[in-house]
Amino acid sequence: MTPARWVPLDGSPAAIESFTRALEGALNGGTPVLPATTDSGPLGDAGGAALVIATSGSTGRPRHVLLSAAALRASAQATAARLGGPGRWLLALPAEHVAGAQVIVRSLLAGHPPAVLDLRPGFRPDAFAAAVAQLPAGRRYTSLVPTQLARILDDGGAGLDALRSFDAVLIGGAALPAPLRAQAGAAGVRVVTTYGMSETAGGCVYDGTPLDGVTVELEGGRIVLGGPTLADGYLGLPEETATVFRDGRFRTSDLGRMVDGRLEVLGRLDDVIVTGGEKVAPAAVEAVLTAQPGIRAACVVGVPDAEWGQVVAAALVVAPGADPAAAVAAVQASLGRAGVPRRVRTVAGIPQRGIGKPDRAAVAALFHPSR
Repeated sequence: MTPARWVPLDGSPAAIESFTRALEGALNGGTPVLPATTDSGPLGDAGGAALVIATSGSTGRPRHVLLSAAALRASAQATAARLGGPGRWLLALPAEHVAGAQVIVRSLLAGHPPAVLDLRPGFRPDAFAAAVAQLPAGRRYTSLVPTQLARILDDGGAGLDALRSFDAVLIGGAALPAPLRAQAGAAGVRVVTTYGMSETAGGCVYDGTPLDGVTVELEGGRIVLGGPTLADGYLGLPEETATVFRDGRFRTSDLGRMVDGRLEVLGRLDDVIVTGGEKVAPAAVEAVLTAQPGIRAACVVGVPDAEWGQVVAAALVVAPGADPAAAVAAVQASLGRAGVPRRVRTVAGIPQRGIGKPDRAAVAALFHPSR
């Protein structure tokens, strides 16, 4: 029996240094490690895993993903090959999430630990710039979520100058609105969008194209991934493991389609809204809304309705002077009547969970009659 060793994390550079040493040992055949902010207690046999990542997904039910050293190495090596070679990394994400842990793995395989942004005060563009200043010259990479990217772009100054110095800025954790990507490109930031999850050792599809060795298939619209980066399964959940990990492939909970040979992610299957018998993918509505002038962010959910079963509802972050009604009208022109938000609320920011993922349950609660 090989239980994982808990490595406590608090966002500090000292805690990251301790985790980096433990992870390096695990990659070389040592004790599996579980990075987390709180002790999960005894976990049972981690088998041949090197890293155990705790993830609740959208259901809130704890699961522990088992990632082997081989899967972690395959992901890191494929990333280096796609980006043009190994480089020095800045860790600006929580290391208890797979995206943060993989920054450390990539750094270790490149031969040096990452520079670390202290996240205890929260993410600040000025602190980001100071952390980047500690990186030696040469190829530079970092990984951010869209919210972090938006804050740096809005702040400008030293943070934006620092961001421009990276050879690639991986953006994942949530969908990147097209206007935000365009803004980043116009500012000289080299953005690469990533799609993946803990079960695939992090991002495995970059800018819609799978990394070397990774396969992407669609089964009834469901995205199915394969290749050497797949996890071994879930600790202590053999039935769930057998359901989603089959024949060397992982059946995601995401809906997608291929557009000009590239994968376009349309959101989670269980987020699909059925209104009046028609299915609406929230991501498609969000894409139209955020493409309109002055709509800085959008989160679309289905809320119960006595007549239609569900109706489309949208929470919008709106710039001063922008017209939400015009944005809603654009949805009908692009997607038809079924996709039009029947209920709209403007908010200061989209509620989030994890590292930058929209909290759709919290957004749906905004439309509860008592609110």
